[in-house]
This record gives sequence, C-alpha cells and structure tokens, in this order.
Amino acid sequence: MAVTALYSAHYRSLVRLAMLLVRDTATAEEVVQDAFVALHGAWRRLRDTDKALAYLRQSVVNRSRSVLRHRAVVEKYAPKGLPDAPSAENGAIGMLERTAVIEALRGLPTRQREALVLRYYGDLSEAEIAHAMGISKGAVKSHTARGMAALRTVLEQLS
Repeated sequence: MAVTALYSAHYRSLVRLAMLLVRDTATAEEVVQDAFVALHGAWRRLRDTDKALAYLRQSVVNRSRSVLRHRAVVEKYAPKGLPDAPSAENGAIGMLERTAVIEALRGLPTRQREALVLRYYGDLSEAEIAHAMGISKGAVKSHTARGMAALRTVLEQLS
C-alpha cells in the first residue's frame, strides 16, 4: 500500500529526473519502473520507510548511470556500417556493359579505336592524342566522332 502511494505521488517527478539523465522518455519510464519494483522487493528490509523516496531517487540515479554506461559500451563496440556498395546485380550489369563496349571497340578501325581509348580511357586532350598518334588535331576530332557514332550504332543494336 505504501509503495502504491509513493508511486501515485512521485512517479512523474522521478520520470522527469530520469529523463534529464538518460535523454529518452521510454528509457526513463523503464528506469523508474525498475526502481519501484526494486523498492517493492526491498520494502521489508528498509530500516526507515520515511526515507523510501530518497531510496527511490538514488535508485533512479544509479539505474540511469547504468543505462548511460551500457549505451557507451554499445556505441564503442558497435560495428561500423559498411559504405553503400552497389548490389551484385549492378555489378553484373556493369560488367556486361563494359564487356559490350570492349567488344564494340574491338570492331572499330584501328585509328578510331586508338582515338577513343586515348580520349575516354586515357583522359588525354586532343592535342595530346594528336601527338601520341602522330596525326593532326582535326584528324583526332574526325576519328573520335566517327568512332563514337559507330559505337553508338553497335551498342544500340545490342540493347
């Protein structure tokens, strides 16, 4: 009966206390409930029942500390999330696309293939490609444009 009276009179204030400590309403309510359950179990052992409210407050503070310690340990040892990786399906589709592009490149004339590879895989400028291939910049533009058109046609036919 005395525990019920304490519960009715002090439950909300104890939840507010716990809330300030654990920063979570659900956890604060759980802490207070556990404190009342412990008080009920220890009621016969209390020397001075007038100090039951002090016992409850101390119990709420100690249980809140335990919750915070547990959170700290969980956060410390929580597995680090893996970075978002493409799905296996995306990898397979990407591999098929790359394979199709490589096959289409192999079917191009040598100069067009060289111009495209140096431009898009080697990331060279037109001047650098012209120097590497020993042709003019205009010829690089022409080979690149024709090679792209041919690739587009082949890849559109495949899809």
